[in-house]
Amino acid sequence: MKNYTDVLKTVRLFKGIEEADLQPLLSCLAAKSVRFEKGQTVFSSGESIEKFGIVLSGQVQVVQDDYYGNRSILGKIDIGNLFGESFACAEIKTLPVSVITTTESELLFINCHRLAVPCAKACGFHSRLIQNMLNIVSMKNISLTQKIEFTSKRTTREKLLAYLSAEAKKSGSSHFCIPFNRQELADYLSVERSAMSAELSKLRDDGVLKFHKNQFDLL
Repeated sequence: MKNYTDVLKTVRLFKGIEEADLQPLLSCLAAKSVRFEKGQTVFSSGESIEKFGIVLSGQVQVVQDDYYGNRSILGKIDIGNLFGESFACAEIKTLPVSVITTTESELLFINCHRLAVPCAKACGFHSRLIQNMLNIVSMKNISLTQKIEFTSKRTTREKLLAYLSAEAKKSGSSHFCIPFNRQELADYLSVERSAMSAELSKLRDDGVLKFHKNQFDLL
């Protein structure tokens, strides 16, 4: 594994851990890094997992496919963020989602049991890690609630405006970039891409917004 100290220092799971303690901590947790090519499946729907991942480089998507092959993107996980932690820690027997790399990625895997249970060395890291993990899971629940708010809107226009307004607020500016291309945005909002593209054009023609690729301006 490359030296990803700079990345590890930004990981919320390790908040409050001194830089000098990061490597001993990873050793205690028996953390292991694995490199994936673009488009590889990291976790598959239907399997059971005990480990969660941290993105050291690249990016992954959490997706859910229905019986007919329709895909919904539940989230994009960028460098320094966790994925799969809720399912691993809850000991879910059948994973309801898949995790797929969107670029070449290096991922760090940690067994949830090793995080939660103090080791024989009685390291002082574990209580801090548990507190940090609780904060991460809570924040992700808030984010999921917000996604439900977007997708529960009745029309594609309402879904788009709710999402884009939230992104503008998050960035603190009416000019912002979103983390999705058109197909990914349609999958995230659970709408047809063609209908969404047509609605974006209408919003632009109505003077509500301007856009270029993934850059938006709310007017």
